[in-house]
Amino acid sequence: MTTISAKDGTKIFYKDWGSGPVVVFSHGWPLSSDAWEDQMFFLASQGYRCIAHDRRGHGRSEQAWAGNDMDTYADDLASLIEVLDLQDVTLVGHSTGGGEVTRYVGRHGSSRIKGLVLVGAVTPQMGRSANNPNGVPMEVFDGIRAGVLANRHQFFRDLTVPFFGFNRPDAQVSTALQDVFCYQGMLAGLKNVYDCIQQFSESDFTEDLKKVDVPALVIHGDDDQIVPAETTAVAAARLLKNATLKLYPGGSHGLPSTNKDQINQDLLAFLRS
Repeated sequence: MTTISAKDGTKIFYKDWGSGPVVVFSHGWPLSSDAWEDQMFFLASQGYRCIAHDRRGHGRSEQAWAGNDMDTYADDLASLIEVLDLQDVTLVGHSTGGGEVTRYVGRHGSSRIKGLVLVGAVTPQMGRSANNPNGVPMEVFDGIRAGVLANRHQFFRDLTVPFFGFNRPDAQVSTALQDVFCYQGMLAGLKNVYDCIQQFSESDFTEDLKKVDVPALVIHGDDDQIVPAETTAVAAARLLKNATLKLYPGGSHGLPSTNKDQINQDLLAFLRS
């Protein structure tokens, strides 16, 4: 397997497809880089070098006991970019990965970055707080923690229903897609999955978004039942200096799978702009 060593020695798995201008992908919770395979295959076939890593503790990366926090996730991404000596990178992050790529810019700047794409991202803040009174109530995340500890496979299976919008009228339920989601989730370490819940729910990316000085594309489903668009995507687009906001009508949280053709074309257009 292809790996790099993070600053604390944790082995981080990555895949590296194609050649050309560089696009680096960060996945959502509790998945792995495989969640981006449709976009990576498409863009690599269009002449781009597509790189995606498994977040520490997820997928094929080492299940480190420590460092399961957003700053370390961003530093791991920085290690990947630095070890591979990547330049003019377009960062693409989904859900928790959207927070990760935004925090990367906040901590490491944009000297190596050409553009930023947020898909169903948790930015600027997902959970309710004094600074985010319309966010998702913390009781929801307490329930996620309880579900993960009680029976995480069943919890992941149940989560696929709102994640992909399978509970909506006329939805075409894909048990295969549910199986893939659960498979990726079960590859992650329990401690890593558990710790990450606090990171995607409580992290505040407001100041990180303000530091982004490259063109940005914000994509979100307007029927996202996991990360509500109004308090995340719409708010993030306001904070970014140069952002284009695309809300997909009826779109779920699982856009890279449910709306893969649309995202592929929007990514390609952004990369060519």
